[in-house]
Amino acid sequence: MTHKKGLMAALFLIGVVVHGLFAQQDAQYTQYMFNTMSVNPAYAGSRGQLSVAALYRAQWVGLDGGPETQTLNLHSPIRNSRLGYGISIVNDNIGDGVVQETYFDAVISYTIDVSLDGKLSFGLKAGGNLLNLDFEGLRNFNQEPVPQDNIENRFSPNFGLGVYYHTSKFYAGLSAPNLVETEHFDNSQQDANSVQFLSTDRINFYLITGYVFDLNGNLKFKPALLTKVVSGAPLQLDLSASFLFNEKFSFGAAYRWDAAVSALAGFQISDQFMLGLAYDRETTELGGTQFNDGTFEVFLRFELVKSFQRLVSPRFF
Repeated sequence: MTHKKGLMAALFLIGVVVHGLFAQQDAQYTQYMFNTMSVNPAYAGSRGQLSVAALYRAQWVGLDGGPETQTLNLHSPIRNSRLGYGISIVNDNIGDGVVQETYFDAVISYTIDVSLDGKLSFGLKAGGNLLNLDFEGLRNFNQEPVPQDNIENRFSPNFGLGVYYHTSKFYAGLSAPNLVETEHFDNSQQDANSVQFLSTDRINFYLITGYVFDLNGNLKFKPALLTKVVSGAPLQLDLSASFLFNEKFSFGAAYRWDAAVSALAGFQISDQFMLGLAYDRETTELGGTQFNDGTFEVFLRFELVKSFQRLVSPRFF
C-alpha cells in the first residue's frame, strides 16, 4: 500500500469505524450561494426565469480516492402562477467508487407576497438516492477483511422541506432537504471481533441568510452565512463575504468554522451565462499534508434571461 493510499484509508476509516458509526451527511459546497436549491427546495423559481446550474467539486486533491461531487439542477417559476418547479441530481463519489451515492429529486415551491418587496416561499422535494458500496474496494485501503456483502444500486426514497424569504437585498431560509433517516446496513450484532459498520442517513438542517449592501453605483457587498446541523457531527458554520463589481465580476472569501478557508470568484460572461470558481484550504492537520493540494469547485449557470427581467431578478443570490 502506498503512503497516499494509507493516508486516504485513515481519513475514510475515521468516518466508518470510529465507535462503529458511519453517519452520512449531505454533500458539501463552498459555492452553495450559487447552488441554493440543493440545500433548500423553496428556492425553486425564485430567480424569476429558467435557471440551469452545474457544479463539480474535487475535495482533497492529491489524495487517492478523495471525495468528488457533481450536481445538476434546473428550476423555474410557472408562468402566471405562484408555483415554481425544479429537478436536482447530486452524485457523491468517495474512494474511487468505494462509496457512490446519487440523489434524484423533483421540487415544487409556492410563493406568497408578504410585503411590497418581500416574498415568502415554501418548498417540497421528493425523490430518493441510489447507494453503491464496494467492500472489496475498501480492502484496497484497509488490509483487514470486512465481513459484509457489497451494496449495489440500493434505492431509498426520501423527501425534504424548506422555507425561503427574500427581498431585493435580503434573504433567509430554513430547510431539511432529506427528512427520512435510512439505515443502509448494520453488522454490529454479527461478530464482536470484526470491524463494525452502521450506515445511517442523518437529517441535515440548514439555515442560510445574507444581505446585499450597495457601496456605490458599481460595487455591491454581500456577507452571508450557512449553518448546518446534523446529529453525530460538529456544527458547521460557513461565513462568506463577497463583492460584485459592475454586475459582472464577483470575488470574495469564506471561512468554514474550524475546518477551511476559501477564495471565491465569479464572472457573468453574458446575461445568460455565469462561471464560478472556488478554492478551499483545510485549516486542520489535513491541510498541512504534502499530498493534499486543497479543494476545487467549478460552477456554471445558464439562465433564460429576458431584457426586462434584469431589473427585477437579483443577481447576487
